[in-house]
Amino acid sequence: MPFRIALSGLNAASADLKVTGNNIANASTTGFKASRSEFADVYATSLAGVSSTAVGGGVRLARVAQQFSQGNVEFTNNNLDLAINGEGFFVLSDNGANVYTRAGAFSIDRQGYVVNSNGQRLQVFKPIGNTGRSFDTGSMGDLQISLAEGAPKATTKVDLSINLDAGESTTGAAGSINPNDPNTYNYSTSFTVYDSFGESHAASMYFLRDSTNALQWHVLLTLDGTTVTSGSPASNTIDLTFNTDGTLSSPTTVTYNPVTPSNGAAPIALSLDYADLTQYGSDYAVNGLIQDGFTTGKLTGLDIDDSGVVSARYTNGQSTALGKIALATFPNVQGLQQLGDTTWAETFAAGDRIIGEAGTASFGLIQSGALEASNVDIAEQLVNLITAQRNFQANSQVISTADTITQTIINIR
Repeated sequence: MPFRIALSGLNAASADLKVTGNNIANASTTGFKASRSEFADVYATSLAGVSSTAVGGGVRLARVAQQFSQGNVEFTNNNLDLAINGEGFFVLSDNGANVYTRAGAFSIDRQGYVVNSNGQRLQVFKPIGNTGRSFDTGSMGDLQISLAEGAPKATTKVDLSINLDAGESTTGAAGSINPNDPNTYNYSTSFTVYDSFGESHAASMYFLRDSTNALQWHVLLTLDGTTVTSGSPASNTIDLTFNTDGTLSSPTTVTYNPVTPSNGAAPIALSLDYADLTQYGSDYAVNGLIQDGFTTGKLTGLDIDDSGVVSARYTNGQSTALGKIALATFPNVQGLQQLGDTTWAETFAAGDRIIGEAGTASFGLIQSGALEASNVDIAEQLVNLITAQRNFQANSQVISTADTITQTIINIR
């Protein structure tokens, strides 16, 4: 009997050494979670046995428990390196089956999908519409980075913020503005607008103060040198009327008749917001010209915020939301099945999967340009090695002692 008890102790100490050795071997593995050997004693007693005199039958390995404490967050220079600061796992698609990981070393494959070293695809919530603020949290999909040019947007609205000098002389009447003759207008400014192809067009505005009404200005708009009309019947100029305090009275918004570009693009229909125009006693100043169109753009980089929103940046200054990284957690994370390659699979023991967004409920935040290091404490593991070694030696001594006793009994004459 002592031999079997000691043998169970040797097996337990050997398992403890293996677990500790595996922890040490993965001390530098990104997203690795250390394990701990947990043992239970063994008692073999019958139903009618007397527990007060029962002698134990040894020890057994009850469980190798994973320790999901937070690892250190180490910063890198790669935007696709991701770390979770808090609870949760990244969700990966492995040929349609979901697996989970804390290792966030991702890259882009030949098809533009964001994958780990095993080709498993990172899962995100897809955006709803083009606002970049709403995401379909009811379903997940692969995160794919498109290398195609960003689509252009035709200009439809222009916001103007201009001060027209109230001290300017009154020089003309409506219809007398000639863009080719500087003597026929007081001020001019220009800005760029875009058609549906993303090609730019030069728009120019000419301001002339009315010769009889000091509170009225005439405005002429041209596009690529051609006058843009407004209203029906079409008028070449509009008349801006100001209040006595210098603010604009009317009109605050003017919709111009569509102009068809020569390149075959869709007609450009501009709406100009004049509400911020003023007639103060200071010098003429263009304080702002904001138009809502843009040309095509090439991908320049990716941004991932702490809530997991992945945005693509383009050379045209635009940013497009590609998705929001999905996170998963479980009621009993220690019940997850280890698959290797720092991934886990859900099990019945782990409980039902909970999918959510970073920064909500119990989910942690996502750090871009960083990786979560292994949570293995080397000093602790070295102490565990010493303890396991002593346990192994002690159980070996039990076998040696039992052998000596057996030999003594055999040698009785």
